[in-house]
Amino acid sequence: MTEDREAADSDEGDGGLGTRERALLAVERRSWPGPGAKERAVRERLGLSPTRYYQLLNALLDDPRALAHDPVTVNRLRRVRDDRQRRR
Repeated sequence: MTEDREAADSDEGDGGLGTRERALLAVERRSWPGPGAKERAVRERLGLSPTRYYQLLNALLDDPRALAHDPVTVNRLRRVRDDRQRRR
């Protein structure tokens, strides 16, 4: 996915989350049956490498629009991220 396409996917005229951002949160809302299933879905559905997916997701967690859109998922992911950072 090119940067231009990524920017276009994230644009939302009303100031809300773009299609890509909502899709990232939707992937995180799901439970996955086994190892590799989520990464496979990220590649097939979003057209992103797992590394790029996690980069975008991490940035999205700091976006107040994401918190307003899906507070349960964003707060859970923030807690997980904070726990990992504390262990380092």
